[in-house]
Amino acid sequence: MNGPLLLAARLVLRGLGRRRAEAALLLIAVTAATTAMTIGLALDETVSRPYQRTWEATRGPDLVVDAAGTGPESLARMAEIAARPGVVAHAGPYPLIFKHLTAAGVTMRVVVQGRDTAPAEVDRPVVTDGDWIRPGGVVMERAFAEALAVRTGDTVVIDGHAMTVAGIAVGTARGTFPQSGWHEPGAVGTEKGGLVWADRDDLVTIAGEQQPSYTLNLLVGDGWTAPEISRGWSIRTAAEIGARYGSTNELAGTALRTGGWLLSVLAVTGVAGIVAGRIVAQRRRAGLLRAVGAGPGLIAGVLLAEYLVVGLAAAGLGLAIGWLAAPLLFRPTSGLLAPDGVTPPPLRLGLAAVGLALAIAVAGALAPIVRAGRPRAAPRRRTWRVRLSRRLPVSVLIGVRIHARRTGRGRLVTVNTLVTAAAFAAVLTHLAQADDPLRDGASTLPDPRNERLASALLVIAVLIGLLALLNTAVSTWAAVLDARHPLTVARALGATPVQAGLGLTVAQLLPALPGVVLGVPLGVLLYGGDKSAPGSWLLTGAVGLLVLVATLTAVPALLSARHPVADAFRATPATTEVAA
Repeated sequence: MNGPLLLAARLVLRGLGRRRAEAALLLIAVTAATTAMTIGLALDETVSRPYQRTWEATRGPDLVVDAAGTGPESLARMAEIAARPGVVAHAGPYPLIFKHLTAAGVTMRVVVQGRDTAPAEVDRPVVTDGDWIRPGGVVMERAFAEALAVRTGDTVVIDGHAMTVAGIAVGTARGTFPQSGWHEPGAVGTEKGGLVWADRDDLVTIAGEQQPSYTLNLLVGDGWTAPEISRGWSIRTAAEIGARYGSTNELAGTALRTGGWLLSVLAVTGVAGIVAGRIVAQRRRAGLLRAVGAGPGLIAGVLLAEYLVVGLAAAGLGLAIGWLAAPLLFRPTSGLLAPDGVTPPPLRLGLAAVGLALAIAVAGALAPIVRAGRPRAAPRRRTWRVRLSRRLPVSVLIGVRIHARRTGRGRLVTVNTLVTAAAFAAVLTHLAQADDPLRDGASTLPDPRNERLASALLVIAVLIGLLALLNTAVSTWAAVLDARHPLTVARALGATPVQAGLGLTVAQLLPALPGVVLGVPLGVLLYGGDKSAPGSWLLTGAVGLLVLVATLTAVPALLSARHPVADAFRATPATTEVAA
């Protein structure tokens, strides 16, 4: 057993060392897919871990009870809840009022919570800048303050009352901006808004004639049972509040995970294209291994192991890049305390990255490798294609015949352009959507969810664009090498270098066209949205993608076609290979 394994390991290392450029291209392709998928999966972790740390630092409540009404009856009911069996500790009830706050010309809904200057037993917001509340001085929730660009010492106006910002803090008893739970007094449904802590006496002044409602924070243990509450009351758990923190990244996470799958498809086509481009070398190597006594299993194992090694390296690289990039790109801890140092990714995330990378490597490389170990098959010619091509111009005739001989590679081009067109159609559809700010009748602030969705789409578009460009370049390179002999024959029969070069361009455009035609509506469908992008945008993008494919093919094809025919015959084999 040691002998075959040692031989296989040496062959794998030697194969990677001799094909460094191919290994680098594979590494880039698989890393792009695992990076996008890791960022999408990491968003939940980059919120849950800081939330847990903030919950512990602030001694966050297990349960938060909000009263539906106002007045002595609500206070009496909350006193009963605080005295129930299983309550370990409680804080409050704290008065709440729902007003509008104006800062730097921007008006936004705000939940004002009356607090004491002394620290509470449950829910102690951590001040990250400035000091805790004082008479005439309020403390703003940090994500809310960042959205309004408010700093310590600034003045804000709450329902006509000017207040100084004494400090900025984070807490875990209510959701971060804009999910603080604002609602009309007496109403059940909540709206978007921010959170401000104020001195109890100041709250009475700010409230004016508005009667405050109340909130109660609880730590519970064994024996706790939830009370029966009337309509409009609510009991929120710490997990439910934590979910509010993560909801800001929900759209971005969905976009990144969807983009990760699109990138995975692109990576598979890229791997298959790279492997198919080296099919002649793979056949020669497989033949040498058969000549020295290697069986089909060892041959396929050696060839496949090279791509698995690259896949493992790409998994580690994509995992590291995605894990480090997620908090930088989407700032999930603006309303929470950031973790100390760089925490390692969870095991499930690492296993997902490794599984995805290996699946891409196997899916892309297995079929070409298996074909490389089999005897060569003669090309199949279909009579109807031959008859049709006779009536076409020379360049188109050459392109149709090259495409007919390489239908497998044509399918890779179709998939590549389909995914690329779908991604950019989704981006154009996003740009066509109406700006959806936080709606309260006065605010001009953008919705953080839309901002982070735009960031996610930008990441996906850049990665897909780079990977699609790489795939197109590899496909073009393989097509130029693969078509040297047919183009040389065509030139020997009278075709000009320009006709030969344009023929290869046509061969690449034929499979790219259906990919673009199907990809554009697929991208619009994937995004959804209230309205589609203008037809002129989509048409321009589709034509631009086809022009890019044509340009990337025409330049190397025309350069290759300018070599003298005699030299080209000496440089190409007498027989052609049937590639993927």
